[in-house]
Amino acid sequence: MVECMSVTTEPPTVHRDSTLDQERAAPGAADHVAPPRLFDSAHRSTVLGVVGVVVALAFEAIAVATAMPVAARELHGLRSYGLAFSIFLTTSLLGMVTAGEVSDRRGPVVPFVSASAIFAAGLALAGAAPTMWVLVVARGLQGFGAGLNIVSLYVVVARAFPESLRPRVFSAMSSGWILPALVGPPIAGLLADHVSWRWVFLGVLPLIVIATALILPRLRGIDGASVPTGGDAAAPTARKRSRLVPALGAAVGTGLLQYAGQLLTWVSLPLLVAALVLLVPSVPRLLPPGALRFARGLPTVVVLRGVFAGAFFGAEVFVPLLLIEQRGLATTLAGASLTGGALTWSLGSWYQGRPHRRFSRNQLVTLGFILVAVGIAITSTVLASAMPPFMAAIGWLVAGLGMGLGITSLSVLLLELSPIEDQGANAAAMQVSDAFGSIVLIGAAGAIFAGLHTAGQDNSGVFLLIFGVSTLVAVAGAVISPRVRA
Repeated sequence: MVECMSVTTEPPTVHRDSTLDQERAAPGAADHVAPPRLFDSAHRSTVLGVVGVVVALAFEAIAVATAMPVAARELHGLRSYGLAFSIFLTTSLLGMVTAGEVSDRRGPVVPFVSASAIFAAGLALAGAAPTMWVLVVARGLQGFGAGLNIVSLYVVVARAFPESLRPRVFSAMSSGWILPALVGPPIAGLLADHVSWRWVFLGVLPLIVIATALILPRLRGIDGASVPTGGDAAAPTARKRSRLVPALGAAVGTGLLQYAGQLLTWVSLPLLVAALVLLVPSVPRLLPPGALRFARGLPTVVVLRGVFAGAFFGAEVFVPLLLIEQRGLATTLAGASLTGGALTWSLGSWYQGRPHRRFSRNQLVTLGFILVAVGIAITSTVLASAMPPFMAAIGWLVAGLGMGLGITSLSVLLLELSPIEDQGANAAAMQVSDAFGSIVLIGAAGAIFAGLHTAGQDNSGVFLLIFGVSTLVAVAGAVISPRVRA
């Protein structure tokens, strides 16, 4: 999620680099400088702006997950249910790489402003969608805007805060999910059941506009700051190859892969071949060298972000649908089952930011994977009619805690392992991994659902297979996680 070119004098409203310079000054200087605090005058406005954007994006994510079953039924597009989520991630992949490159060259303001405009356009189109395919296209626009936004926010954190504050900033960003998690599902459920699911999209529009207006003035001083220029420091950045072409190849390839999974006809085979032809050379160029063999340190940090996202979201998008179809819950109650996960995600993120925690950061990553696997397994027990439906909410409490501990720790490790001139590119690589992992697992789950689901019958086996795959992926992540140590 995030991402110039000078170290010249900064405007007085920007204090991040001056604080950081004080920390790195002569040894005696630190004795006379108070340690930076998250909500001191130098950082308060930036923190509130960043968290405000996260709140707007969180409302959209949680509300759409709750309302999509209703929208898919009304638009007669239940077979494309998984595609409506995975296309969002596919286009966000292209947005992430674009934001990473632009941010490293010009700063995060251009991708941030563009992100808000494109995301808002996607919300408006979704709210007016006459067919499921128009809704899918609208989700694609939203995804591209969200991808731009996520990476530009990461770079804002990297440029605007000293290293000692970054874990707490990421924790504050995670806390931006708390209010949407509490009120998002009931609001979305009430709108979908009693007014129209369209207002779930349209209602987010004012939020993104207000959040953008709040943070934009604070970005001007950050833009173009902190990336070395001239001499040897600038040379590596100047020699980097653009990642836009492989990003486009990966986006088109994943799009073909998802479409083939939805069709499940003889046409699927050539589409699958075309997807692999694009993906095999493109994806490795978007990740750090050694990522696909889980090389120690940064490569494994980046790849495990995708493993976390794939395991968690590959199951999450089907939880409300499971509760509605298999257990007969109302949309509001089904969506509320995800609320606890967002809250414990924030709790886990808060814990990893504590300076005197019991576990090392590497151990937090492993523990996070174990909790995600256990949480998904607990959630799948609601497929047994003897188990109460609230077991899904309990399972998601456990899985959300694992995500807060693990994913946020990976974000901190990424910045610790990244030179300043590579922060945008590495943040984009992490988000590409996040998106690609989610695309593959949600796409696979969508293909399983489209191919095996039978309307009007018991589909417990279909959902069990989907959750089983996600659980195995989380277990694999726990096995690989010790390699985050450089």
